[in-house]
Amino acid sequence: MAEVKVKVQPPDADPVEIENRIIELCHQFPHGITDQVIQNEMPHIEAQQRAVAINRLLSMGQLDLLRSNTGLLYRIKDSQNAGPVSFFLSKMKGSDNQEKLVYQIIEDAGNKGIWSRDIRYKSNLPLTEINKILKNLESKKLIKAVKSVAASKKKVYMLYNVQPDRSVTGGAWYSDQDFESEFVEVLNQQCFKFLQTKAETARESKQNPMIQRNSSFASSHEVWKYICELGISKVELSMEDIETILNTLIYDGKVEMTIIAAKEGTVGSVDGHMKLYRAVNPIIPPTGLVRAPCGLCPVFDDCHEGGEISPSNCIYMTEWLEF
Repeated sequence: MAEVKVKVQPPDADPVEIENRIIELCHQFPHGITDQVIQNEMPHIEAQQRAVAINRLLSMGQLDLLRSNTGLLYRIKDSQNAGPVSFFLSKMKGSDNQEKLVYQIIEDAGNKGIWSRDIRYKSNLPLTEINKILKNLESKKLIKAVKSVAASKKKVYMLYNVQPDRSVTGGAWYSDQDFESEFVEVLNQQCFKFLQTKAETARESKQNPMIQRNSSFASSHEVWKYICELGISKVELSMEDIETILNTLIYDGKVEMTIIAAKEGTVGSVDGHMKLYRAVNPIIPPTGLVRAPCGLCPVFDDCHEGGEISPSNCIYMTEWLEF
């Protein structure tokens, strides 16, 4: 009589136990795990059961889905980012894995954004599919496109609620990618005027020269406060913005800066130091030859008559001669 072999099916595993085991694996490999890793660790689990557990973890926002050269990667969601992700879960509901992958790539780019070309490179998706996903995410107000001052014809994508980095927008000195030269000039004049007034007040005090000199200095915080009270700026300026303007005055020889030690917590101090500025006047006016542009010209060695750069077509030389 022939022997009958009966194949014993393993009992169905608890879905919660499968999910917990996948989470444990992700913690062990924080850079991500592949489906093959899950299969090797749980060989008795059917492929369909693994897929159900993974899809449930993705839908709950506990895992990130990434694409690499070796295939799909599953990575544990950073707890610090869980808040924003859970906030957008309602809008991401119904999105496929490709859309979630593009969203994750844009989220990882932070406030500097990412070009569509780089999204294509990281996701390995066709450009037509990426453009479709980007439009869909923009319509849901999950992401936004921002024009970059570094490349006028290109846009970078970032999360909808993220404030773009200064390197993208150009900061306070740019408006719609155009450099606000008039605005910078007004700030330049007003900062210098404030320092001049402070220096004149110090001279009129009739005190000894050392006291007059010390009282003619102003911190960058004082200059910033003065500019803010004038109300000449439509955008919010930081102390760093004002220090940038003051640096241009230093380069022009109109202002000098010194750094002093300051108590911790003093307004305007950084790491126990404070920058002080004061208006200065040259002892004697520079001679005409000293003001010649040739002395500071970065292409002086390439300048010669008949060449592409020459004294006859130099606009700086023309302005100096007219002066």
